[in-house]
Amino acid sequence: MYRQPALFDVCCDPRFSVVRGDARDERVIGPLVREADVVIPLAALVGAPLCDRDAIGTVTTNRDAVVLLTRLLSPSQRIAIPNTNSGYGIGRPGVPCTEDSPLNPISLYGRTKVEAEAAVLDRGNAISLRLATVFGMAPRMRTDLLVNEFVYRAVKDRVVVLFEADFTRNYIHIRDVARAFLHVIDNFEAMRDQCYNVGLSDANLTKRQLCAVIQRHVPSFLALEAPLGEDPDKRDYIVSNEKIERTGFKPRHSLEDGIRELIKGYTMLNNTRYGNV
Repeated sequence: MYRQPALFDVCCDPRFSVVRGDARDERVIGPLVREADVVIPLAALVGAPLCDRDAIGTVTTNRDAVVLLTRLLSPSQRIAIPNTNSGYGIGRPGVPCTEDSPLNPISLYGRTKVEAEAAVLDRGNAISLRLATVFGMAPRMRTDLLVNEFVYRAVKDRVVVLFEADFTRNYIHIRDVARAFLHVIDNFEAMRDQCYNVGLSDANLTKRQLCAVIQRHVPSFLALEAPLGEDPDKRDYIVSNEKIERTGFKPRHSLEDGIRELIKGYTMLNNTRYGNV
């Protein structure tokens, strides 16, 4: 969809194979999953704005394609699904959302991901990772995610306009997301049939606080609070990541690590095609 060469660097690996097809097509997926030990369904339309633009594609890809997998896979095959902590919607002030907190998704994106998680956990032999807002440079780049976007604006525009500046999110580096899936595969028996929040425990920050961290690295960056208007994405919560930390997983990349690498990356990047919206 985005004309990005994200997998070019692994084509030299003899263990890598690629099929061009649709994750919603049983004729494509059925033969591919028969010999799999673990399936990680990454295909999705991600983010509230993108999902609102293509509601049918969102439902059929984010939810129905995952339900298809639960039907095709044998009971002995494992699923590790990427979810989002968007499902918490709007949390209670000062109360961290744990994996036992009620889910209250407020966007189509959040609802479809919550429904997909329920399908795989009901099927069993599955694990769901509820990911915080991801940041960091990557081969498949997203400039429209909150940290990535704010740093982009700091480097390119020197200014950002904040809507609902005190809404709080949790954050996680993309490399730690990859590490979390490796951790799940290595510890599947002990972690199976449960969901886990994955984020930086020291990075439950408001948009205003995030800008202050960025300003330490780009002193000329100016954050202005809009007197009118609102953020269409109303998520506002703090998240506890203690459950996955108790299994031995700890993130290695801090928020400031990510900001430093994003500044270097955006110094080279001179277009905005690297995004979902």
